[in-house]
Amino acid sequence: MAFNNNDIIIRLRFALNIKNADMIKIFKFGGVTLDEDQLHDLLTKQAEGTKRDEKVTTKILESFMNGLIISQRGEKIGPDLKPVPPTFDMVNEAAINNVVIKKLKIAMAYTSDDLIGFLKTAGIQISNSELSAILRRPDHRNYKPAGDRYLRNILKGMAMEYRPEDVKRTARK
Repeated sequence: MAFNNNDIIIRLRFALNIKNADMIKIFKFGGVTLDEDQLHDLLTKQAEGTKRDEKVTTKILESFMNGLIISQRGEKIGPDLKPVPPTFDMVNEAAINNVVIKKLKIAMAYTSDDLIGFLKTAGIQISNSELSAILRRPDHRNYKPAGDRYLRNILKGMAMEYRPEDVKRTARK
């Protein structure tokens, strides 16, 4: 099953147990204004085999990730004491998972050990250098694109650690 932008937002919302009102605020921090109906549409699973960005464009996904950072850490302030606008780094489809992992790490103040721990909880072993390659800039010689497997299992590990009872309940269905 291919991972799409809609899946990322749905799984992040589940893992972090974010309520609808807070989702709307996070999107607003990222520069996207939504009402309840629009949010409901974004959070409705899209059909198998559809384009990665059919329901949630890459820009909306990155706006959400930027909003998550601002909601958790506040706005970034530059040396001139003015807010620094968030970056938009999802320049191609191969970069999406890497950027989501990096921005999640920033927003939640996760360490590399935290991310490795989430992967381990989900049953995936990864070395520190392998994770480091995923977190590097795309122009670095040791950069490695993060496949769906990494992001999917980080989100799965987060859900298993933060919401173990809910994960068990959904697994039984």
